[in-house]
Amino acid sequence: MNLKDGVRTSDNKVSSEARRLSGMVKDLGKTLVDRLECYEDIISLEVGDTGLNRAKALEREFDLRQLYIKYEGDNPTGTQKDRIAFAQLYDALRREYTVVSLATCGNYGVAMALAADLAGIACKVYIPETYHTDRVQEMKNLNAEIIRLPGSYEDVVRASTAHANENGWYDANPGGANTPLQISAYAQIAQEIFEDLGDAPKYCAVPVSNGTLFAGIYRGFVSLYKRGKTSRVPKMIAASSSYKNPIIQSFLQGLEHCKDLNPEKIKETVYNEPLINWHSFDGEEALYALKESDGSAYNISDKKLREMTALLAKKEGFKILPASTAGLIGLLELDEKLNLEPDRFVAVLTAKH
Repeated sequence: MNLKDGVRTSDNKVSSEARRLSGMVKDLGKTLVDRLECYEDIISLEVGDTGLNRAKALEREFDLRQLYIKYEGDNPTGTQKDRIAFAQLYDALRREYTVVSLATCGNYGVAMALAADLAGIACKVYIPETYHTDRVQEMKNLNAEIIRLPGSYEDVVRASTAHANENGWYDANPGGANTPLQISAYAQIAQEIFEDLGDAPKYCAVPVSNGTLFAGIYRGFVSLYKRGKTSRVPKMIAASSSYKNPIIQSFLQGLEHCKDLNPEKIKETVYNEPLINWHSFDGEEALYALKESDGSAYNISDKKLREMTALLAKKEGFKILPASTAGLIGLLELDEKLNLEPDRFVAVLTAKH
């Protein structure tokens, strides 16, 4: 199997100011407080505050008013993963860890490698032996150590966590002790959407894999609502590769808990890999968000992912990873079914192509 995640190799550039601050973070002659302040400045400079763009061409194409795209490709390595990578590296730096480790199939590994490189912390990236991505070279360029292990992604996550516990490394894997920190980092997306719109949208659509991003955005909107900042919590739309994600399948089957899928029936393709798994590490959180928000869930075919990527490039000028379009497709399918009344609708696109 020789699968690619579709995100092309990039320079993963950060500003000269961030590089200057990185030198100060790595200066052990400075106090930990000063080093943390410098790293926090790097995060403020480089991560988040991604664009929210009115998609007028798509509005005309699908007869849906006030459709907005939250484009996470604006982050340094081109995906939303930078948000949780930098948040956890700040935590690792604060707790004086010298090594951070994680399992990945690509994007998360690059994000962690960049965040670790800027912090001066060693990064160990575990990748399934069967998975190949151009982003491995990016990780190496950022001084990460690549460790190949047999088994599925889920198997490698568990092995990576075990190695971290045995060696006293900072475990940055999903579904572990740092889940609340990851959810908090993703909640910032809701805050940014609110700041741009002045309120919460009627619907917020998100592509789903492990469920951490989906749960985090929902929690962010709930917090805003409880603080009296918004008039509502949006209905959340989750979408993933057809019949290959346990969150989507559990919701559609009306289950109370997130049920694992049969690993033997999960087939990876060049288009669906970022979305699929047989076990979603934060599936319970995501399923809760779907139910509490009176949300909807959709299975999306590879064909639809490809077509939407081409349409976004043609109509809106966005170069989007196909898997990233799943939530947007789900939102448009809901509109086709219900003929939604004019309001504000947001689709989160998680990665550039």
